[in-house]
Amino acid sequence: MQANLQRLVELQGVDVRLEEQRRKLASFPARIAEIDAKLGAARAKLNAAREALANGSKERKKFELDVEQWRERARKYRDQSHEVKTNEAFKALQHEIQHAENEMTQAEDRLLERMVSGEEYDRQVKADEAELKQAEGVAATERSAAEEERAEAEKNLAAIEAERKGVLEGIPENMLAEYQRIARRHHGIALADVRNEACGACGVRIRPHVYQELRRPGNEQLFTCETCNRILYAPEPTAPSLAAAQPDSESSATAVRIRHV
Repeated sequence: MQANLQRLVELQGVDVRLEEQRRKLASFPARIAEIDAKLGAARAKLNAAREALANGSKERKKFELDVEQWRERARKYRDQSHEVKTNEAFKALQHEIQHAENEMTQAEDRLLERMVSGEEYDRQVKADEAELKQAEGVAATERSAAEEERAEAEKNLAAIEAERKGVLEGIPENMLAEYQRIARRHHGIALADVRNEACGACGVRIRPHVYQELRRPGNEQLFTCETCNRILYAPEPTAPSLAAAQPDSESSATAVRIRHV
């Protein structure tokens, strides 16, 4: 394979890794936001429980006051019943006493309900406080892990960018411009290897004379696929390893294989 084409193959391998790191870095804000959202939900739940407890406490005080007011009114009517002179007045006071006692009983029932619900609200607050404490611990651990991963990704990105600068040296400007033009059209994959006399990206058969030229050691010409327009290259038969295939947006059944050297 000609030296310039070999550099393009290396450049594509570097660019693929570079894009992977950039996508990884781009995912961290959403990841942190998800952690914060979970923690926010736990806090909101606790705040709602505390508000319910506070409202229940206010209602309890109100019903305690109602009970005391009706009890005082019933006592007042009893005191007055000892002073009346007529049966009609006595009956009227007995009616008021009965009404006050009925109202007091209803107020006591409502007070008892609020006392029971208040205990439940208090238990809920304690449970939500424990849940929030646990959520804060989990969030702190997850955020720390995410920050460590982000720092590592930034470090890797810087190293790959430095590697890319080294690979760019010696690539002719016109060849680099062509590579970048094609890469923009195909999600960063500008080259396709040739296997079994077919384009590794789209699967279209390569013309026999083109295939022979690609495999000829002294070839200095660049060839592109007639269908997908990617730059073609024939991997060296003795290459020790090949990178994993990269999917093409135009054909899910084929892939671009990149040799990293």
